[in-house]
Amino acid sequence: MDHRVVGLETEFGCLVRDPRLGPYEEIVERVKDEVFRNRRWGLLDLHTRDMYFEPAEAGGFLINGGRLYIDAVGSHLEYATPECRSLRDLIAYERAGQRLILKVLRDLRLHDRVSFYNNSVDHFAGHTFGCHENYSVDPESLSWRHALEKLVPFLVTRQIFAGAGRVGGHRLTTTWQTKSRHIADTVFVDSAYGVEPDPTVDFQLSQRADHILHTVSGRVRFSRALINPKWDQMYELSRSPRLHLLFGEANPSEYATFLKVGTTILVLDLLEEQAVPSGVELAAPLRALKEISRDPTHTWIVRRDDGSTISAIDLQRLYLQAAQRHFAGRDPETDEVLREWEETLDALERDPMELADRLDWVAKFSMIQLFKDAEGLTWQDDALHSLDLEYHNIDPEQGLYYALESRRRLVSNSQIERAIEEPPSDTRAYGRALIVRGLRGRTVGEYMIEWDGVFVEPKRTLVLADPFHSYKDEAEQFLKRL
Repeated sequence: MDHRVVGLETEFGCLVRDPRLGPYEEIVERVKDEVFRNRRWGLLDLHTRDMYFEPAEAGGFLINGGRLYIDAVGSHLEYATPECRSLRDLIAYERAGQRLILKVLRDLRLHDRVSFYNNSVDHFAGHTFGCHENYSVDPESLSWRHALEKLVPFLVTRQIFAGAGRVGGHRLTTTWQTKSRHIADTVFVDSAYGVEPDPTVDFQLSQRADHILHTVSGRVRFSRALINPKWDQMYELSRSPRLHLLFGEANPSEYATFLKVGTTILVLDLLEEQAVPSGVELAAPLRALKEISRDPTHTWIVRRDDGSTISAIDLQRLYLQAAQRHFAGRDPETDEVLREWEETLDALERDPMELADRLDWVAKFSMIQLFKDAEGLTWQDDALHSLDLEYHNIDPEQGLYYALESRRRLVSNSQIERAIEEPPSDTRAYGRALIVRGLRGRTVGEYMIEWDGVFVEPKRTLVLADPFHSYKDEAEQFLKRL
């Protein structure tokens, strides 16, 4: 499946358990400064990438080709993987970002008092933060309006195996807390809403479904959508569109990440070949999104555009069968995704609890229900929200996910450690990382590093136009000319 470049962006929650350390915003800054100023794991941005979200020195590119930065709206730490062409590479680099944060916490001697989480919801304050997915796409092959009509039903129903699970729910209100508004909201937000707990929900599949208002939107705060169109370019030579999916959540399970991204790649392949079968369009996608997430019976029935009903499992099977017809035998990774996709759908139909070793929502539900019943608690007890959060603790010594003895592993610890230090060898991340590593060891003036290019004074430029090219030779020559 190396015909498509993919990447993940994860926004982390931070919990400071010792008030003497100061607010979490200060801790996040300390972590960022340790990465770039003291440990020299990368180069800080000297330029403002976004005046509202990423001012100068908010973060930068790392020696593995990825990025670590602070999103100024919410002051949360965010990690973006380098561009990857295999699913196991992607998983290794996603986990590498977490391990890098843990290394820094230990270096700062904060690991016993500060925790970072790859969850996607704040149960008490109502905030939501995501794990966004990025996929290279072929603009010549897609009629986007047609493609989105076929893609949305897949994304709506994908949560039956990709959902991270959550205790409880949120409902939107018309109440707005003015004092919490960020300056960016005055520019990017036309209307806003408040959030309150919804006591009618015990447990649901998705942490994000309650907060999605649109199928497609160019804005991300208070107009959250399944899809957020992106068109990245620093240089005219590198016009390269990417599909940016907002409706995603961080999966502690390596298997769930594998299946989530792998199946999405196959559906994009179907879209580009105009091979998605008819009959997948939904009458009300956003309603179906919430109904699937909140369905305690796990039958997940949705209404199609023609008025008929179908289960989310069978709707996923329509995509699966089309992918099997068109792509079976193409390469080993494709065949692995097709096999696991089919086996997962079959198991979900028999009994979802069979998948507690590989799907996050099932594992979390099983663990929390066991604790709830043993302690005589209700689903509304705050202790369950705390357990929900600890499932996402990225520290293997503390996170409840890591307590699952039978969890499915797809990458080794040594692969993750290597991904902290080394970039993928088969994408432009390799050339970018060579330059980051090379610039660390010399005195240079102004520089600007971006996904698709590098500029260093005086007037030295390397355009990374092709995400599938390593730029090894070009980067080495670039450094020699400085």
